[in-house]
Amino acid sequence: MKKDFFTYQAQTTPFPLAMEVSHASGSYIYDTKGNAHLDFVAGGLPACSLGHCHPNVVKAIKSQVDQYLHVMVYGEYIQQPAVELTKLIAKHLPNPLNKTYLTNSGTEAIEGSLKLARRVTGRSEIIAANKAYHGNTMGSLSVMGYEERKQAFRPLIPDIQFIEFNNELDLEKITRKTAGVILETIQGGAGFIQPINDYLTKVKKRCDDVGALLILDEIQPGIGRTGKLFGFENYNVIPDIVVTGKGLGGGLPVGAFTASEEHMDLLMDNPMLGHITTFGGNPVIAASCLATLQTVTSSDIMPNTLIKEQLFRSLLVHPLIKEVRGIGLMLIALLPSPELAVELVMKCKEKGLILFFLLFEKRAIRITPPLTISTDEIKKGCNIIIETLNELTM
Repeated sequence: MKKDFFTYQAQTTPFPLAMEVSHASGSYIYDTKGNAHLDFVAGGLPACSLGHCHPNVVKAIKSQVDQYLHVMVYGEYIQQPAVELTKLIAKHLPNPLNKTYLTNSGTEAIEGSLKLARRVTGRSEIIAANKAYHGNTMGSLSVMGYEERKQAFRPLIPDIQFIEFNNELDLEKITRKTAGVILETIQGGAGFIQPINDYLTKVKKRCDDVGALLILDEIQPGIGRTGKLFGFENYNVIPDIVVTGKGLGGGLPVGAFTASEEHMDLLMDNPMLGHITTFGGNPVIAASCLATLQTVTSSDIMPNTLIKEQLFRSLLVHPLIKEVRGIGLMLIALLPSPELAVELVMKCKEKGLILFFLLFEKRAIRITPPLTISTDEIKKGCNIIIETLNELTM
C-alpha cells in the first residue's frame, strides 16, 4: 500500500510521515503493524475535537446514513441536521451572529467571508496580518502573510494589505477603503500568538469607525479548545463574521462562516447565488458536527481544557523547552532551533507519540490533543517528550 500511496496519491511534501493506518479510537491511531500512536495533534492541526471515533459522533453518522445522504445543492432543501446545527451555533454565539453558511472546508469558509465583506461594504480592500494562515485556495492564499509560500502562485487576489498582529500603530492602515480585516483570533502558524492589550477590541473599534467588517478566523481555536466555545470570547470582542471548521466536524470535513442575518442575506440576491456550494451542509457531515457541538457544550469538556493546560505546563519543564505558549489545549513547546524540533518530532514518532510542527515558527512543537484526552495520556505523552529531550542532550 505504501508504494501505491506514493505512486497514485498526490502528496503535499517530499517527506510525508506515511504511517499505514489500521484504525483509530479515542486518543490513539493504530498502524497496520499493531502499534498504538498517542495523538497529541487531534487528527492534525487539530481536527478531531472529541478524539477518534467518539461514540456520539459515530452514532450520529450511522443514524444519518440510514436516512439519506446528499439530496440537493446547498440551501434548497430543508435538512434537519443542517438546520439543527446552525440553530445550535446561533444559540452559542452573541448577537448579531445568528446566521451560518455551511461549507466543505475552512478555506472555503474564508473565501465566503471575504466575499461577504466586499458585498456588505461595496469595497474591495482586505487587510490581513503578517504570518497569517487562513487556507490555501486563491483567496485564502492571498491573505496569507508569508511571501515564501505565495510567490509561486502569483498573481493572486488584488487589494490585499498587511499589518502586524498586536501592533496598534498599524491600525491606521484600516481606512474607509477597507472592506474587511481578517485575523486569526490566536495566530496559529506564527507560534500561537495571543492578542494582548485589548488588541482585538481596538481592531473592532477601528473597523466600526471606518465602516469595515472584522472577520475572525476560529478554525483552530474554536469549538472549546481555549476553554470557551470560541476563542474570541476570551478577548472581549464580537466580530462581524466568525469562521470555523476543523474541530467542528468531529473528524469529517467542514467549514462555516457566521454573520448577522442582515449581512448574510445579501448573498441571496443581486446577484443570486452570491456563494454556492454543492456539498456544503451535507447531512452526514452536519450530523457529525451537531453531535460534536452538542457533546462539547453539554459537558465539562471546555472548563477541563484549562485544567489540562496546567497539567501540560507542569510536566513540560526542561532546559530545552524555552516556553510553553498558548491557552487551553492549543499549546506549543518552543525549542532552541528548528533542527531540534524536527529531531524531537521524529524520535517521538518512533516511540508512539504523534507531535507536529507549525507552519512559520519552525522552532515550535504543536501540542493540540483531543479535548477528551485523559490525565494518564497527558502524563504518558509528556514523559516521552522529556525522555526524548534528555536523550538529545546526551
